[in-house]
Amino acid sequence: MPEARYLTAAELEAGLDHILASPSDDGVLQLIVRRPDVDARETLETGSLDVEQGLVGDNWLERGSHHMPDGVADPDMQLNIMNARVAALVAGGTERIPFAGDQLYLDLDLSDENLPPGTRLAIGDALIEVTEPPHTGCRKFADRFGKDAVIFVNSDRGKALNFRGINAKVVRSGAIHVGDVAKKSR
Repeated sequence: MPEARYLTAAELEAGLDHILASPSDDGVLQLIVRRPDVDARETLETGSLDVEQGLVGDNWLERGSHHMPDGVADPDMQLNIMNARVAALVAGGTERIPFAGDQLYLDLDLSDENLPPGTRLAIGDALIEVTEPPHTGCRKFADRFGKDAVIFVNSDRGKALNFRGINAKVVRSGAIHVGDVAKKSR
């Protein structure tokens, strides 16, 4: 992983206007990151979303979830999506974005107001649906981006705007490509 430089609270706040200018419709898929193993990242130009597997080649299904009583993968947490502007800010640039741990990075307003659970996004040939479970900063996120970054994404404003990201599930399998436009439908 490239060397970390943690941004201060003031530096993070200084990037707020840029984040708030994210489009509310027709956001662009900026980055696809597959996690083939714990702490491993593969940046892709093209990926395949599958109703059963999520992002094909990602470890979501094999890893399971401590949120589920039987430890199986949570279908409502199949995909983790983060606003590309927030990710670039907390990562201190684009090189370290994949270490945030999400699979899809969209230049799109991910707020509850703009993308409430149940909202569907067509990306490439695939269709995904925003799900209920919240997506919050964890210990790994803090280790990689610093305590101030976790406070920033998990603040009241950060939670309302889903700065840490959202969860989604695949409802129609298909190919996706960096540069695809994510189109909302209800």
